[in-house]
Amino acid sequence: MVILVILNASQEIPMHRSLAPLIALAACLLVAACSTPESRIASNRAAFDRFSPQAQQKIQAGQIDVGFSPEMVLIALGEPARKFVRKSSTGDTEVWVYHNNTPQISIGIGGVSGGHHSAVGGGVGLTTGGYDAEEKLRVEFSGGTVTAIDYRKG
Repeated sequence: MVILVILNASQEIPMHRSLAPLIALAACLLVAACSTPESRIASNRAAFDRFSPQAQQKIQAGQIDVGFSPEMVLIALGEPARKFVRKSSTGDTEVWVYHNNTPQISIGIGGVSGGHHSAVGGGVGLTTGGYDAEEKLRVEFSGGTVTAIDYRKG
């Protein structure tokens, strides 16, 4: 979303007042679009109810464990950022990679002046990661269950 204001060089811009509603709107849209363990459980209630009480407790906390099925991992963590297959002498394993998807807000303000006119533009960007998001977790599957979990240290 971009706002463009054209003004004379002598006018002042109350930038803090004009951007605050945009930031609030962007934050609300992000929260509404986020997938949480609670929302994924609600969408997969029948499957969740079949899991053991210990597994249910971990999934509700957004955690996983060795022995979990892909379905359990999806409900606990959501869709991975990437999936790939690792070939080794012991066989093929599927690896799911999760990124640190904490919301980030960026605000940009720019201006230009030419001749008798000036213009100022502002924008608000909201992201939950992106192409270079930081990897935080790898989940390895073999035979349809989690066999290893790699957590990023630090």
